[in-house]
Amino acid sequence: MVLLRTRDQRERPLRMARTVTKEQENGAAQAGSVGPERLIEMYRLMYLSRRIDDREILLKRQQKIFFQISGAGHEAMLVAAGMALKPGYDWLFPYYRDRALCLTLGVTAEEMLLQAVGAAADPASGGRQMPSHWGSKRLNIVTQGSSTSTQCLQAVGCAEAGRYFAARPEAAKKVDGDYRAYKDVIFHGDEVVYVSVGEGSTSQGEFWESLNTASNLKLPVLFVVEDNGYAISVPVEVNTAGGNISKLVANFPNFFFAEVDGTDPVASLEAFEKAVAHCRAGNGPAFVHGHVIRPYSHSLSDDERAYRPAAEMEADALRDPLPRLQMRLLREGILQAQEITRLEEQVDEEVRQASERATRAALPETSSIYDFVYSPDMDITDGALAREPEAGTDATERTMADLINACLRDEMKRDERIVVFGEDVADCSREEHLKSKAVKGKGGVFKLTANLQCDMGSDRVFNAPLAEANIVGRAVGMAVRGLKPVAEVQFFDYIWPAMHQLRNELPLIRWRSNNAFSAPMVLRVPIGGYLTGGAIYHSQCGESIFTHTPGMRVAYPSNALDANGLLRTAIRSDDPVMFLEHKRLYRETYGRAAYPGPEYAIPFGKARIVREGKHITLITYGATVPRSLLAAQRAARELDIEVELIDLRTLVPYDWDAIATSVRKTSRALVVHEDVRSWGYGAELAARISDELFEDLDAPVRRVAATDTFVAYQPVLEDAILPQPEDILNAVRELASF
Repeated sequence: MVLLRTRDQRERPLRMARTVTKEQENGAAQAGSVGPERLIEMYRLMYLSRRIDDREILLKRQQKIFFQISGAGHEAMLVAAGMALKPGYDWLFPYYRDRALCLTLGVTAEEMLLQAVGAAADPASGGRQMPSHWGSKRLNIVTQGSSTSTQCLQAVGCAEAGRYFAARPEAAKKVDGDYRAYKDVIFHGDEVVYVSVGEGSTSQGEFWESLNTASNLKLPVLFVVEDNGYAISVPVEVNTAGGNISKLVANFPNFFFAEVDGTDPVASLEAFEKAVAHCRAGNGPAFVHGHVIRPYSHSLSDDERAYRPAAEMEADALRDPLPRLQMRLLREGILQAQEITRLEEQVDEEVRQASERATRAALPETSSIYDFVYSPDMDITDGALAREPEAGTDATERTMADLINACLRDEMKRDERIVVFGEDVADCSREEHLKSKAVKGKGGVFKLTANLQCDMGSDRVFNAPLAEANIVGRAVGMAVRGLKPVAEVQFFDYIWPAMHQLRNELPLIRWRSNNAFSAPMVLRVPIGGYLTGGAIYHSQCGESIFTHTPGMRVAYPSNALDANGLLRTAIRSDDPVMFLEHKRLYRETYGRAAYPGPEYAIPFGKARIVREGKHITLITYGATVPRSLLAAQRAARELDIEVELIDLRTLVPYDWDAIATSVRKTSRALVVHEDVRSWGYGAELAARISDELFEDLDAPVRRVAATDTFVAYQPVLEDAILPQPEDILNAVRELASF
């Protein structure tokens, strides 16, 4: 027989576990419904998983791959999980130890090694993501990032979407003209969503948020904790109070719970079959906590001998699932020694040939790095998306808040895939109060979603827990499945708990999966100051943090008509969009407009010339547009200076052609924005103008922005911190003097 590895290959010889205790024999005694053929297949898959790990370690030492992290010691539990699930039917959000799961579902050894090499043919990412970050469109294995536990909330959102489509099957139909034309939706009424983490990841808040929502909504999510006792070097008792996550989660309602020896494939399979049956029956989520081992270091970048004593590692070796199952096959006469040898030789040859093919595979073209940052199918800047306002009999001027609400209502009527949710966005979560008219309903702290729940239904407009990551993470999972979530974070100032989802997940999904998956959603966010009392935590800007993120579209309208038209384009687009709505502008007199009809749309990346001029180009957006307009009007009256005022309307993409055309005409440029001056959005515009239009300039590019401080509560201080029309006028005067 080929001897099985139980320690890190780099320093230790191959060896078999020398003894198997009576207790271990008894723990794996009853086969139950697991017949001989299934046990043999389990062993083959477990052995295949281990040998791929070993091959990757060899390739890493040969410098043919660049990273390795193994699933060794987890194989029995994960083969069992894969056998309990339906590939291409259920949905999966695995983590990096889940090699054996993916093999069981149908990912091949060659596909895994193509990812390790970073080959162009790697179906998980096309060479963009490191090894063991699984993804398969054909098997519903959703592209995986490296942030721990972010996938948990996405799995919850995926399950919500599956339930939604089961209840509203008409919503799944493809429709030409928007993102639905490119988003296939396949669903099953009894599908299960699998998500796994290591025991260390259970320390993350997003893990607990996902359990809370899955429990509350009785979603068919199968949570799997693969507990090998260490989060890199941190032992479980340091990560988890009491050292056992099962004890901490036991009081969540609607769950099926199981805690098993994850090195025993039969016990694991029995637990998973019960857990999956619980989910499929609609009884709620399930939680399987398996105790496994980690016979190799965390990764090849780690040496566990620095923090684990030899005796502890030797004890783990006695629990290695491969020797245990091998001994069982021999003891029960299911296979003879020579048959096991033949099986292992076949697997070894399979891995060897897969490795040879993978290491010969073509690498990605360097020109491909720009592919799939955004949708290749639908260009959000396409002028053909533009629609003019409809002539109507009602010329009543409406606020930005009114026209955002009108757009949401129109689009929800048009597209049944749209769901709206966030903190306080519903009219009333206790529907009986609405039906009895005991309350009038809320509809958001700014009333922008007022009456949407009443008109569209509580399955389409609903409140989320007070947890921003929960909102965004669930929306990502929904969008991956084909829903169009229009989620809301109540204040930009509190967006930061969702930063992992907004920086490491949402905008990367299409690119890191090489266009296998996408998450076109809209996140509406009230932003900005000028509130008289908003203070530090209700006046923040910070748009440059998100404009700095490839894959994210960013809109920042300054008036009612633009808000309506840009939001419609955002909702219909095939990209994730952050839609920034300035709170001060919601009900301002400036920028009110008549309702433009249900089809009015503005392409992204098309600036608006608010005021034509010939002396200075002023570039701005958001709440500084009306303030810049006041300054420009005063400049004309008092200084005889004609300022050309450009409202960018969208920040990613922005209208460089409009800027360049204007600057070539005026030879002077001033950039104004509300966010802090240093390292702000205006710095990029100023740098590009100086770089590409230097020969056209007669003066340095100037910037007006907030002071490099936070926004204070006292109005006198707020006025000094945020850019005022007088500040802009002074900059115009100084720039004209060059």
